[in-house]
Amino acid sequence: MAKDKQSAQPTLTREEPLRKTATTTSTNTATRTPFTRPTVSEPSRQAAALPFGRQNYTLMLAGIGIILAGFFIMSLDKEEFGFGFLGLTLGPIVVMAGFILEFFAILARPKQA
Repeated sequence: MAKDKQSAQPTLTREEPLRKTATTTSTNTATRTPFTRPTVSEPSRQAAALPFGRQNYTLMLAGIGIILAGFFIMSLDKEEFGFGFLGLTLGPIVVMAGFILEFFAILARPKQA
């Protein structure tokens, strides 16, 4: 039989009190200041404005509408598996136009009011 490992931690008995482990605490705790939330002043309020302008959001909504219209056009194709003109040509062109409009809507600079 193998001998018990000597490196294992000994079990505590009732006669032996639990020793407190040394914890590392920063000596700098007395000089710390409590965290305070910065107040929002009126000039910095404009920095928290929306990232896009009204024109950007309307162009994004129009782009989403055009993309959905393109998918609807593709679903109208009467050919088998959608291999007709609507499913292979017109619908994908309309969907791509919607994605191009979305790209433009994201990159367009908002007008300063």
